[in-house]
Amino acid sequence: MQKGIIGKKIGMTQIFDEAGKFIPVTVVEAGPCVVVQKKTVENDGYAAVQLGFGDISEKHTNKAMKGHFAKADVAAKRTLKEFRLDDTESINVGDILKADTFAAGDIIDVSGTSKGKGFTGPIKRNNQHRLKETHGSGPVHRQAGSMGACSSPSRIYKGKVLAGHMGAEKVTVQNLEIVKVDAENNLIAIKGAVPGPKGSIVVITDCVKKA
Repeated sequence: MQKGIIGKKIGMTQIFDEAGKFIPVTVVEAGPCVVVQKKTVENDGYAAVQLGFGDISEKHTNKAMKGHFAKADVAAKRTLKEFRLDDTESINVGDILKADTFAAGDIIDVSGTSKGKGFTGPIKRNNQHRLKETHGSGPVHRQAGSMGACSSPSRIYKGKVLAGHMGAEKVTVQNLEIVKVDAENNLIAIKGAVPGPKGSIVVITDCVKKA
């Protein structure tokens, strides 16, 4: 991982390239992110930097976080994320990372928290088949069906996919392309969709697996 930044999903729109081709994009407000902490191999066993994004009033932070921000001499931030960058030597506490960390044409991975779907059944949640709707299936044709018979195994196997809470979990979409970077307004236009609702926090990093 060479580059990384924290951002806020603004929403989706569309732009046209030089050839007039229609491109659906997600606009992300990327940064400005301040370096709150720097970890070194000598002290922590690995090299990384902790970035902070989004201002927050000090009265909404606890005593431990107040001391954490005071030690770095930076304003309190709402979101903190750690990045293991290749080159941390040139980055110091208090430095500001902006949207121009990335450039148009970069291939990236975007992580975010997906939209919550509430309690859903096994068909919507796990793509299971429904039961036949003939000869006595009755009102249960969208339920999970028989499982764990009384003789054997007489229990439900651990890990069985069933109905339950869906969504509201970390999702990473890989190999997305940056179409445009507006460094002045800290905006990045990413081709395609990224996880989460409008206003949610996303993390942009260099791609791990190039397509």
